[in-house]
Amino acid sequence: MTETKHAAAPPDVGAALPAIELAGVAKEYRAHGETVAAVRGLDLEIAQGEFFSLLGPSGCGKTTTLRIIAGFEEPTAGRVYLHGADVTGVPANKRDVNMVFQSYALFPHMSVWDNVAFGLRRRRVPKEEIRARVGEMLETVDLTGREKRRPAELSGGQQQRVALARALVNRPRALLLDEPLGALDQKLRQAMQVELKRIQREVGITFVYVTHDQGEALTMSDRIAVMNDGRVEQLGTPREIYERPATRFVAGFIGTSNLLAGEVERIGDGRAVISYGPDGRIEVPLRPALPAAPGRRLELTVRPEKITIGTERPGGALCAVRGTVTEVVYLGTSTNYNVSTATGADVVVFTQNATSADHVAARGDTVWLSWEPRHSYAMGAAQ
Repeated sequence: MTETKHAAAPPDVGAALPAIELAGVAKEYRAHGETVAAVRGLDLEIAQGEFFSLLGPSGCGKTTTLRIIAGFEEPTAGRVYLHGADVTGVPANKRDVNMVFQSYALFPHMSVWDNVAFGLRRRRVPKEEIRARVGEMLETVDLTGREKRRPAELSGGQQQRVALARALVNRPRALLLDEPLGALDQKLRQAMQVELKRIQREVGITFVYVTHDQGEALTMSDRIAVMNDGRVEQLGTPREIYERPATRFVAGFIGTSNLLAGEVERIGDGRAVISYGPDGRIEVPLRPALPAAPGRRLELTVRPEKITIGTERPGGALCAVRGTVTEVVYLGTSTNYNVSTATGADVVVFTQNATSADHVAARGDTVWLSWEPRHSYAMGAAQ
């Protein structure tokens, strides 16, 4: 995340210009006599050729942010830059970006070919160039041979590819996508995630993708901005956000995360040792910006797949917590265990079913949960 620039100052032209930059962008609405802040002082830089996702729950401001970039909404404050040019106040049809919506908005009376060629014809591009560019784009989205079909004769995934081809054939410098996979079933949605990333890599255009689906964002993105209440809670790569969530919100929103808290017993070798329950013990690596001292309560998170569940207390330097199994859910490739710890915290454990004989514990069993200290991630002082 970058520092906010003065409203009238363009980005540093001596540096590599970002494809998209938001500097201090805010958006407020009036509703029922009150002012509602949809976006609050947003600073973002999105690199050329990057697959960048805005991820968050409904009402967090992600779609408003996308519409501000597109020019469909004007910010209440702040500036919008596209490749170094200040486009704040420039109408949507004058910005070199295209947008793909969840509804696709295809022309039902037109063929696939005519839908894709529509924008080029309006711009009076020569017929030979239209033929070449449309053919190339249909090949890229794997629709060659379906040129004469109409949208109603296509599957949901094929319609989505037509919408992509129509947006990309105009060669925009950035493509904005507002939950484009939302209307697809789960299996097709997962297949299209891979396809979208392939297409983005082939065309080399900056993609800005809005979604509330954490799996989509983790699968496709180079970087993710996790949004909440109009602000970016964390900005980073999928691995950084998943492995090292910056806040309770991010830890809870990205995947399943177990939040534990306990009193620091001692500190040494860059780690805090926390006594947990009558005979449990947790170690957590400390971060420079994280205050911790003996006697203070510290909150940490550990992911379910990092935890081992067993009936015997583990030896060695592993973190160890005792609890009671409250639920067992068999999911085919894995089994999920819900465990209530000695201090009353609820912990979820994911185990892979490597063999048909895998059965660790049943509901009501007393078990030990263990993990390597490096998989503990300190969140800060307990609330």
